[in-house]
Amino acid sequence: MEGKKEYGGHVVVLPYPSQGHINPLLQFAKRLASKGVKATIATTHYTVNFICTPNVCVEPISDGFDKGGFAQAQTEDVFLNSFRTNGSRTLSELIKKYQSTSSPINCVVYDSFLPWALDVAREHGIYGAAFFTNSAAVCAIFCRIHYGLLALPVKKEGMPLLLPGLPPLNSPDLPSFIKTPESHPAYLAMKLSQFSNLEKADWVFDNTFEVLEGEVVKATSELWPAKLIGPMVPSAYLDGRIKDDRGYGASLWKPLGDECIKWLETKPCQSVVYISFGSMVSLSLKQVEEIALGLKDSNLYFLWVVKESERAKLPDGFIESTKEKGLIVTWCNQLEMLAHKAIGCFATHCGWNSTLEGLSLGVPMVGVPQWADQLTDAKFIEGIWGVGVRAKEDGEGIVRREELVFCLKEVMVEGERSKEIRRNAGKWKELAKEAVSEGGSSDKSINEFVEHLKGTDKKGEGKGREGN
Repeated sequence: MEGKKEYGGHVVVLPYPSQGHINPLLQFAKRLASKGVKATIATTHYTVNFICTPNVCVEPISDGFDKGGFAQAQTEDVFLNSFRTNGSRTLSELIKKYQSTSSPINCVVYDSFLPWALDVAREHGIYGAAFFTNSAAVCAIFCRIHYGLLALPVKKEGMPLLLPGLPPLNSPDLPSFIKTPESHPAYLAMKLSQFSNLEKADWVFDNTFEVLEGEVVKATSELWPAKLIGPMVPSAYLDGRIKDDRGYGASLWKPLGDECIKWLETKPCQSVVYISFGSMVSLSLKQVEEIALGLKDSNLYFLWVVKESERAKLPDGFIESTKEKGLIVTWCNQLEMLAHKAIGCFATHCGWNSTLEGLSLGVPMVGVPQWADQLTDAKFIEGIWGVGVRAKEDGEGIVRREELVFCLKEVMVEGERSKEIRRNAGKWKELAKEAVSEGGSSDKSINEFVEHLKGTDKKGEGKGREGN
């Protein structure tokens, strides 16, 4: 084996195999590679062929469902149990594969949804680092539940939840899992398992940045000592220090080519509403109808991403009747859309990746959160960062067309609130760029990690944070 000076450390990065988790962890791998660390993405056989990016190796591991992934497993419990068993075995084989090479793996950066990866790292005497893909605010809430400092269910009807470092959170602001724990027990268990062995990790990373959520992390540091390294958005849209980094390098869906850009080029500056609910959200038939009619009633230009599986929910004749104002596509490159001068507003489900993209590109938002952490993210978008508005649901949990039109006009039609939202969006865009630029808070945190890896041989102490 060659000495440690021959390589700058070798990190294997293990994401949970869904688009919203692959993207930020793959971007982190690219950041590490740009700083002289060998980076390898370990992902499931089902997703491995969807990943292609320069300077990052890609290796397959098994979740036990190599032909169809989660869809083959059908239930969360079956998938997660199989992934733990098969993933542990094949990740171990991958680490062994590199042991006798000139660049042995000396750290596993694992998605916090997969805490068993830390046990594998420990078995091989190498470092383990957890990577959280939610906001620090959401992590702080689930952390307190895990340690018994907050009891389930958390309802807080009529009075806010008060936690250190967080603003008062009313019932509509709380993650759906903690209000109705019985609704998605497997997902809730996975959220809480993120903290199950965290005290043994050498590093804890979160995809956020100091100015955005530093106070939250400071108030939770004894329980959850996270290093903030975000936003994990391709470099071209922030600091530009990674050459040709205009996309994540992974897509489980095939985006349309130039159709969206060509259509946007024909529209005035800041005149188009871009609307997307991410890769996992499935809206009810009634909610799709209300959004469709709201877009039509607004008389604004719109570009709406409607997955193939959701298209049948569109009202009869809607596409034809709105073809002068709207374009409906099954998938597209969201970053390219948000960066285009014609986009004036991002109507979003408020998933954390989409929230960070909106912030990083300075696009005002209309939040239409559906479940899980999206509800809390929407609270911060409107009430804390002031970069958008949140559409209110009625008693049936539906955002009606009138409410959507009102929110879109609040952001898109020039007025005092619109001006304030755009000022705030511009401010956060600059702060996000500053965080990842040379000498920024996130850049410093990544550099500390990189320098530690470069200063070690392949073997870690295996003692967790207390051993550093």
